[in-house]
Order: sequence, then structure tokens, then C-alpha cells
Amino acid sequence: MPNKPVIAITGPARGALLPRFCVATIVRWYGAQPLQLRPGDNISRLDYQGVVITGGHDIDPVLYAAEQEVKPKHDKQRDEFESAVIEYALEHKMPLLGICRGAQLLNVQLGGNLFQELRSRREKTSNRWTSLPLKTLKVEARTQLEKHLGCRQCRINSLHNQGIDKVGQRMIISGRDLDGIVQAIEAPEEEFLIGVQWHPEFLLLLRRQRRLFQSLIQAVRKQLKSNS
Repeated sequence: MPNKPVIAITGPARGALLPRFCVATIVRWYGAQPLQLRPGDNISRLDYQGVVITGGHDIDPVLYAAEQEVKPKHDKQRDEFESAVIEYALEHKMPLLGICRGAQLLNVQLGGNLFQELRSRREKTSNRWTSLPLKTLKVEARTQLEKHLGCRQCRINSLHNQGIDKVGQRMIISGRDLDGIVQAIEAPEEEFLIGVQWHPEFLLLLRRQRRLFQSLIQAVRKQLKSNS
């Protein structure tokens, strides 16, 4: 058993330095070692026990057999790489947290699909992007999300164009916003397999948001202990 659990943090080949830095900071905060993964890395030869799939560009609809509805802004190289990371993590039952596009890609990998735009589906909430916790999250009772966040309703940020429509296999909806748009999914039968639509890494000063990463690392430690 390693001295520190290693948490892989995915992202594009270039850029995304701020979310990567924020996630790495929180991972270190809770006594684990971050490992930055980029397209081209050999994921099967690297040593890590948990995964965070970070946010970024929209998911290519070809991955869920849909026609293009909005102006494309995709990263096919990243889609392919992170799909492989998710598949590898699922195969090896690694605790995994998907953030924003990471939640969407996790959902697609498990057979779900996405809304390609959300503006037309909003009535009570703004479509404006903000990294500040200005939107309301309603958490489903008796879910892992409720246990980790410690709340039934709290504030979140919003930095996304797309959202989850049909939920993938093994997953349930554990959080929505005031318009009923899915904000969190989880696999209740897994130790930790959660996707959140907001960006908790940008809210690291809020303890309940840090708990998502803390719980991920605790799940990794539990798994390592049981395997030792």
C-alpha cells in the first residue's frame, strides 16, 4: 500500500491549468498525491487508484449517436482519451469523480445522452456562466451526494452549455437545479462513482464542496486497505 493514494487528474493536451491546479491543491489538502494525465499518456502503465475527470469543451454528440445541434466546440482527442480513462477506471472499480464535462462523459460512457443546449430549458434560472456559488442545488434524499455534501439544498456555480438528458446504466439522479436540470448523478451500488455538473474545485474555500474530494480519497484509502 503506497504512503499516499495517487489521484489521476485528466484534462486536455494543453491549457486548463487553473482547474488542474485547483483539483491538485485539494487532493494534496487531503493527503493524496495528484497525477496529471493528458492525451497520449499510457494509462495502463501509470500507478493511480482514483480519478478526477475535469471540465472543458462540449462532448462530441457522435459518442451518443446524435446529430450536431449547436456550433461545434469539441476536443475529439480528449474525448477519446478520457473515455478510455473512464473505461479503465470502471473496469478496475476505481473511485471516480466527473466534473462538468467529466460528468457528461461518464454518463455517455454508461449509455446515457445529453442535451446539447440548455438555454431553451431554463425558466427559473439564469443561463449566465459564473464561477461563484449563485445557483441552487436541490439534493435528493438518502443519496451519496447528500451524505458527502451534508445538505439537501445548497449553492453551486454554473459553467456549462450542455447537460444530462437520459441517465446512463447503473446511475441515478442525485441533484437538480430549480429548473429540474440534472446537476449530479451517482452509482448507488459503487463505493464512489459520482458526476457533478458544477465546478467544486473553484469553490475550494467551501468545506462542503471540498468534501467531494475528501470522500473520493477516503474511498480510495478504504479500497487500498481492503486489498492489502
